[in-house]
Amino acid sequence: MHFDLFYELSVPPHSHKTESQVFADTLNEWQLADQLGFRAAWLVEHHFMRAYSHSSSPSLFLAAASQRTQRLRLGHGIVPLPYHHPIHVAEQLATLDVLSGGRVEFGYGRGFSPQEYQVFGADMANSRHLTQESLDIIRASFSGQAVNFRGEHFQFEQLDVLPKCVQQPHPPLWAAAVSPESFELAAQQQAAVLVGPFKPWFMVKEDIRRYRECWQQLHPDKPAHVGMTVGIFCLEDGKRARQLAKPALEWFYSHLLNQTRPILEKMYRSYEYYKSMETLHTLFTKVIHLRVLETLGMAIVGDPDHCIAKLRQLQQHGVTHVLCAIGAGALPSEQVQESMLVLASQVMPAFSPQS
Repeated sequence: MHFDLFYELSVPPHSHKTESQVFADTLNEWQLADQLGFRAAWLVEHHFMRAYSHSSSPSLFLAAASQRTQRLRLGHGIVPLPYHHPIHVAEQLATLDVLSGGRVEFGYGRGFSPQEYQVFGADMANSRHLTQESLDIIRASFSGQAVNFRGEHFQFEQLDVLPKCVQQPHPPLWAAAVSPESFELAAQQQAAVLVGPFKPWFMVKEDIRRYRECWQQLHPDKPAHVGMTVGIFCLEDGKRARQLAKPALEWFYSHLLNQTRPILEKMYRSYEYYKSMETLHTLFTKVIHLRVLETLGMAIVGDPDHCIAKLRQLQQHGVTHVLCAIGAGALPSEQVQESMLVLASQVMPAFSPQS
């Protein structure tokens, strides 16, 4: 299992931090992650989500991080393709790949915010088709050849997209997946899959099984990669870890559920699966508690032995990359870095190839 980091660039009111402080702390944490041997750091893209996420321009942040790190891979995840021009995405990815010396990972998806779709002039009903056309264009740009494309939404002839990616044949592709169908689609697109913190483990476990079966049928000679985001906080003193993590993780998940509420209030075509989770969503919002999060497999908190045991369960069911939301962006940087040191020294070695 590989250990990555996951960030929203949260600015919780109770932290009394400015945006500038959050950005500076995050870059410092990524520098430490680079030294400790974490594989990658992932940064989301969200807009208009005060407190929960101030990561509205991840490509700029990743460009800065590329100059502060040497080995840490930089996860651009996810880029909501329906409201980005695919040529701009291809150019930005390649630029980041050049600046980082070939360390970019490309996560893509549809996004889930009706407000973002409305503001950026995209139609949620066409989200799957827009995403597929955009992905086809970005893949074509990776080839190094002139891009020619004629689709419903985009038409190009002989575009010389510059710069060119350092990584060959292209940066790793990761597809965000929520509905069961999106896991199968990711396998068809030859993309690794990113599982967000939206769903309980008992549901995700079945999604991963479905993805791996589909992948094995289509790509039997290649390994399947599954990345899963988990709120995690690990300290040598498990009781102290729980005391510190409880308000942070409960704050994060309550805000996460608030961000998905608009899509439940109105049925958007091609987002019907979210409606199927409405009952769970309603129940969960009434009982957000650390123990509930742990029971549902959405959080891992405790001492190293406890965290290793919980992570083993994910690994046994096909999770190959755990995206650690350490403190979920709601704890002081000193505590986040303390947990990073414990994870690197006492947890990650248990999952090394030599173990």
